[in-house]
Amino acid sequence: MGNLEVITIALIAANVIVSYKGFNDFSFFEKYKFNVGAIRRGEQIRMFSSGFLHADTTHLFFNMFALYLFSDLVIFDIGKFYFFVVYIGSLIAGNLLSLYFHKNEYHYSAVGASGAVTGVLYSAILLRPERDYYFLFLPSRIGDVDLGIPGFVLGIAYLLYSIYGMKKRIGNIGHDAHFGGAIGGYFITLILMPSLLQSNPLMVGLLAIPIVVLFVLQKMGKI
Repeated sequence: MGNLEVITIALIAANVIVSYKGFNDFSFFEKYKFNVGAIRRGEQIRMFSSGFLHADTTHLFFNMFALYLFSDLVIFDIGKFYFFVVYIGSLIAGNLLSLYFHKNEYHYSAVGASGAVTGVLYSAILLRPERDYYFLFLPSRIGDVDLGIPGFVLGIAYLLYSIYGMKKRIGNIGHDAHFGGAIGGYFITLILMPSLLQSNPLMVGLLAIPIVVLFVLQKMGKI
């Protein structure tokens, strides 16, 4: 992760430039944010543009930091162009799921690259599910005990929490966009790397569990 790829730098730069434009120009922010009513009136550009706007510098920083952490893992395994496809596809998938769950809430609005970044994260986990992940500012081990969390455990737990967050509407967080981004990252990666279905079918199946759970709960009217 020492040397950022040009595509990652370009995406971070685009997010920073568009976000800072939005911070200083209210009309620009309002014109390009995700808004259900505006999208249903035909302003489809918001499905894309909202993924480069952020609510504030903290929101922007954490999304870009996460992109920095996981982009190289995906680029190394599938290449720069396919990484870009995963990023943009996950951004759109996140907003599509938000639109699906909030289609009758005409005033519902959202911004952020979280869907795209979560898609990159889920792609990285799908590509290397056994890789251990560690929490920032916490030790990687205590004595002989390794505190790393296997990627597939982290991915499943995160999406199950997102389902809970969607159901309870926890915080001012677009849990549905996160989940939609993960769905995008999952399926786009499988389309680009179908060999994963043969080389690691168990992990492919395990990482699909939260996706199945979400749509079963939705069909049952519980979310």
